[in-house]
Amino acid sequence: MSEDVGARRPSIATIFNPRRGRGSAPSRPSVVVTDEDTPYPPLQLSNGARVGSAGGSNTTPVNSPSMTLGSPVPPPDTEVGSVGDSPRDAPPSKCQSFRKAVFSNTTRKIVVGWIVTCCVTTSWVGATHLIKDMFLREVSVSGTPAPAYPNTTLPVTPVVQVKVFDAAFFTTWFCTTWTSLFFPLYMVCHSCLRRDKSSLKHTLKTLAQNFRDRGVTFGKFMTRSCLFCLLWVVTNYMYVYSLRILDCTDVMALYSAHVSFVYLLSWVILHDQFVGVRIVAVILCNTGIALLAYMDGITRTKTLGGVVLAAASAAGSAVYKVLFKKVIGEASFGQVSLIFTVIALLNTTLLSPLVATFYFSGYETLLWAHLPWPNLLIAAALSLAANLLGNFGIAFTFEIFITLGLVLAVPVSAALDIKWYHVRFEGMKLAGVVLIVCGFFLVLFPANWPEYITKVLRWGRHRKRNQPRQQPEPVDYRTGLISRSHLRSPSGLIR
Repeated sequence: MSEDVGARRPSIATIFNPRRGRGSAPSRPSVVVTDEDTPYPPLQLSNGARVGSAGGSNTTPVNSPSMTLGSPVPPPDTEVGSVGDSPRDAPPSKCQSFRKAVFSNTTRKIVVGWIVTCCVTTSWVGATHLIKDMFLREVSVSGTPAPAYPNTTLPVTPVVQVKVFDAAFFTTWFCTTWTSLFFPLYMVCHSCLRRDKSSLKHTLKTLAQNFRDRGVTFGKFMTRSCLFCLLWVVTNYMYVYSLRILDCTDVMALYSAHVSFVYLLSWVILHDQFVGVRIVAVILCNTGIALLAYMDGITRTKTLGGVVLAAASAAGSAVYKVLFKKVIGEASFGQVSLIFTVIALLNTTLLSPLVATFYFSGYETLLWAHLPWPNLLIAAALSLAANLLGNFGIAFTFEIFITLGLVLAVPVSAALDIKWYHVRFEGMKLAGVVLIVCGFFLVLFPANWPEYITKVLRWGRHRKRNQPRQQPEPVDYRTGLISRSHLRSPSGLIR
């Protein structure tokens, strides 16, 4: 019953000298070492396998597992190629990388952002210049007949130049009325872009429920809407009235200073982060306002009054924005559109008697026969477009592009003033506009702007220019050493 121990012991084969068991077929090598760069002829093993065969060819059968210290050796019936050559693991080509960068979400937002910037600039400049043109229009009418001269029998009828349009409050009321289209336009876009076709009643119930969940009752909502309506009308009235006195570029530059007032109020009321460079922006904007106030001397009280009105309009806009953020908070697009529509309806119903009072009392001049309706309608439409882009443009792009539309409108308006009205920008007027624009850009600086400057300085200091990066040394997979070693040859022998 005794059995040979060697027959029961499993044979342990080595890599280059496999051990054969009794009555068993010759075992195949489990590891094949290849080297395409070796200068020596291939090694012939005892079982017919070759080591270091040129061209990567071997006699390993398909059924025997092989392991190569380097790139895996494919079986004869498969397609020759390494695992890294498969399309799934292959690195993306330059065309694919370029296509991915061009059609990415960030690139799309940037492209849309510049389009929104151009639209905001065009709408704001267009509305302002159209209103200014209405204030400048005059018509010739017949005056009161004068007594006849001696030796004549016919009385003399003089021709008088009368302003066609001088109604700042009517302009504000008319443009604000167009804001009532906010919610209808939102509903149209909501119905076209969303798959669920919710009714108007259902949408109103949802918005009312959202306000109710935040503790806003109907009385509070109407009270706050009246407050916002008052701020809106007063701010826009001062802006339009200042156009009767100042040039369009001066008024737009003064209104652009509202971003510095928004930061100050946000720091005090909303407890935003303190940023030192934005305080410098506030100082620059205030200096620019002071220079524009005295650009025509201290005796021209008319210019001083126009600058005060435009600056007060900027301050009122800042109060409106910060108070809206404080009272309403983070609101959806539906809630914002509903609030604007309610503000417009309150303006239409509550302020219509005031418009009639100003007209019949002679405080405002309106010649209905010569009224420039195209200018008024286009100005109202452009004002509506600017408000729509300012409130809903954040859904398509970054907020900074909307803000840039306001400051880019200043140089565009200056070019139009020079071309059409022959306005000269020099002295204190030019300095005031430049300081306000510089302050506007400083407000746009991020809170961590010193970190970006430090990164740029470090990058420029430690980067080695005009020196290509050294390629990694190829590794000899046979010896595990660098093939360009000065101590060993590519075959691993000591030199």
